[in-house]
Amino acid sequence: MKTKPVLAMDDVQTIIEAASRYAVEHDWKVTISVVDDGGHLLGLKRLDGAAPATAVISPGKARASALGRRESSGYEEMINGGRYAYLSVPGGVMLEGGVPIVVDGAVVGAIGVSGVKSSQDVEIGKAGIAAFMATQR
Repeated sequence: MKTKPVLAMDDVQTIIEAASRYAVEHDWKVTISVVDDGGHLLGLKRLDGAAPATAVISPGKARASALGRRESSGYEEMINGGRYAYLSVPGGVMLEGGVPIVVDGAVVGAIGVSGVKSSQDVEIGKAGIAAFMATQR
């Protein structure tokens, strides 16, 4: 039987709090979500001023990233490149802003951010992941 690392609730809090600090420092009003490797929601934080829709989009981006084992931007690129049939695939929001969380080569979950430009959403997500990875050393 194989074993794999999994996110603990302390890990989820570390990721969300670091991402939140980064967003607040930039005055970005976003929602931040963390899911496990199966795309199940473990934590969500909607910052003051974030649009209500971000609370739906953020976990969807995270889910797409976790299930696909890659950044959700890849799906958006495929769709923008003309592969419109991919819009019918269930499993998440196919927009940039979902980033997988990888530990020892295994995807343990993903973070999804929604509320600002997609590239900024990714920036926030990667800040949260970086803070978590710093605790793994």
